[in-house]
Amino acid sequence: MDERDYTPTDTLLLQIDRGLRTVFGRPQTSERPDPADKIPEGILSEKERQQAAALMRINHAGEVAAQALYQGQALSARLDKVRERMERAAIEENDHLAWCEQRCYQLGSHTSYLNPVWYCGSLLIGTLAGACGDRWSLGFIVETENQVVRHLNEHLQTLPAGDDKSRAILEQMKIDEQHHAIAALEAGAAKLPAAIKRLMHLTAKIMTHSTAKI
Repeated sequence: MDERDYTPTDTLLLQIDRGLRTVFGRPQTSERPDPADKIPEGILSEKERQQAAALMRINHAGEVAAQALYQGQALSARLDKVRERMERAAIEENDHLAWCEQRCYQLGSHTSYLNPVWYCGSLLIGTLAGACGDRWSLGFIVETENQVVRHLNEHLQTLPAGDDKSRAILEQMKIDEQHHAIAALEAGAAKLPAAIKRLMHLTAKIMTHSTAKI
């Protein structure tokens, strides 16, 4: 069967649908099992539950932003193989989105009310990164994933000792993020200037501190 040729209107509607599913609904996933499914719930104090929930809310918001970045970059990618990589990575990131959302609810909390803001801002950044060229877009992915891995390492160290369910999710996310960074490097990613990396780090800090509370 021949692949369908999408009109600009079709593409716009598809992106709107993906955005709404990411922020408010159930996005398409790879249907991998949740790493935490078979792990029993640990005994946590109320303070520990709140701490774990804040960390998982941050990670969920990060995945919302990652979805928007990948979608924006896929929109402006010049090479089909690069676009396909972006779309495939986005589906895998949706797994993280679903796992973190469920874990937030299990801990008696909620996802961030600021997610629409993170999505719109990241979609714009992703589109601009893609417009700069595929090598720079891929370089943006490498740096994003590297920063995410560093955040995950910090969260793994600060999670309450009894929260094995959240820990299992973050461990799998870390493996996937490292894989995405390696794949982008192998596809020909350019190294970003230090100033851009610092700006990305500052933006992530603002997002992290805001999402932990809201």
